[in-house]
Amino acid sequence: MIRLSRKTMLAIEAVTDVAYNARPNPVQARDITERQGIPQRYLEQVMQQLVRAGVLKGVRGPRGGYTLARERRRVTMGDVVRVVAALEAEGDEEVAGGELGSKVVAPLWEELQGDLLSRLDAVTMEDLCREAAARGVRRADEARADFEI
Repeated sequence: MIRLSRKTMLAIEAVTDVAYNARPNPVQARDITERQGIPQRYLEQVMQQLVRAGVLKGVRGPRGGYTLARERRRVTMGDVVRVVAALEAEGDEEVAGGELGSKVVAPLWEELQGDLLSRLDAVTMEDLCREAAARGVRRADEARADFEI
């Protein structure tokens, strides 16, 4: 069975967390770490890559953090997966294969990856946020106690 890599899953969770909780303020990395259990060291690395790729926008300052670079309906799971795949592929060598590998298996694998990415491109952060709300996932602003009188 082919599975999402741990890095890919954590990146999707982090971007979904930003989409779900970045209203009205940016989401800080430490809050994502607390809510999702994503290791801080990994999170900062992938978040910077997502900023460079135009998926997220970094906001500096004491109340800074991350927001989506585009509307939730315009950021897809495919966007996130492509960024992580590029990160994971850095330094990878092409697998040397024979004629069957290069002429049969590799083209088929490319086609299957394209099909998967097309499906992932159809799932937006808006879709994931709606699903989270439907399943009762509390937003960060709902989790805080209100001490105003």
